[in-house]
Amino acid sequence: MNYQLSAINTKLSILAFVFLFVLSGCQQQKGKKTQEKLSVQIQEKEITPIDTTAYQNKLKALANGDTTGLWPNHLHSYPLNGAILPFKRIVAYYGNLYSKKMGILGEFPPKEVWKRLNVEVAAWKKIDPTTPVQPAIHYIAVVGQGIPMKDGKYCKRMPDVQIDSALAIAKMGNAIVFLDIQVAQSNVQHEVPLLEKYLKMPQVHLAIDPEFSMKDGSIPGHKIGTMDASDINFCSDYLAKLVKKNNLSPKILIVHRFTQGMVRNYKNIILHPEVQIVMNMDGWGEPVLKRSTYLLYIRKEPVQFTGFKLFYKNDLRKAPHIMLTPADLMKLKPQPIYIQYQ
Repeated sequence: MNYQLSAINTKLSILAFVFLFVLSGCQQQKGKKTQEKLSVQIQEKEITPIDTTAYQNKLKALANGDTTGLWPNHLHSYPLNGAILPFKRIVAYYGNLYSKKMGILGEFPPKEVWKRLNVEVAAWKKIDPTTPVQPAIHYIAVVGQGIPMKDGKYCKRMPDVQIDSALAIAKMGNAIVFLDIQVAQSNVQHEVPLLEKYLKMPQVHLAIDPEFSMKDGSIPGHKIGTMDASDINFCSDYLAKLVKKNNLSPKILIVHRFTQGMVRNYKNIILHPEVQIVMNMDGWGEPVLKRSTYLLYIRKEPVQFTGFKLFYKNDLRKAPHIMLTPADLMKLKPQPIYIQYQ
């Protein structure tokens, strides 16, 4: 009796093993087919062409009747499908969560930040109904310092918990995120890879600030720094590789600028279909100064797209004590497609 039960159990065990083996094989085949289907979908995504006619028309519209011959530029240099620019205008709030003085992000709690940012988004939708608005959180993830950090590089890297908080604030309003780097006495070659786990996220993009790039060993904040086209090319190439490797839509690279020396050899900047570069007019002051800065260093030295920064406080310091409006910026040639508020 016990022998018979044992034999039966043995047979049942064998049958169970065979069943599991067959089931496992079916699941593997199913998984293989799913992977093959996903692979096909990825390949289809990669070869889906951008609407080149719409792209060209939008660039021509952004040129706003410019007669210098510089704009529109790169009419036949198309980004990958899924590109944000120039189909949407980005409106961003800038700052650091540790500081009330570095921008509006750290000045107010998240709900108030969104209340105010939504007002700006609505204003841009109203002034230009033809261009959807993409809200953004522009977070300073590496901050130039007046004193050396442990590695002697004069830049403080924000902890993950703070960057995660910036991402959470962005998620509240379906915003994209820019992680801004002030390299100080470090360099982009070292700092950018440290943020790779974030830059691999589809909603996260990169910004670099030559003002705080102290190639001569100066202390940040004592003089205006500089970056070369090679620095920008490193960032662009790095992002392009991330896009290709992770099957992402094009990344955006913001480069801040308000002086001639902040960006050197701009003609050597290389464009990639995986990356969209915005030269952002980052200076503060009275309206006439801001317009002339945009004319001299953004309009006259075209790279790809343009941006414009507005300061809620610093722009009001000097007469006539007013901040430029969306209507004012829409008169610029070319019109900025990235708007930043600090």
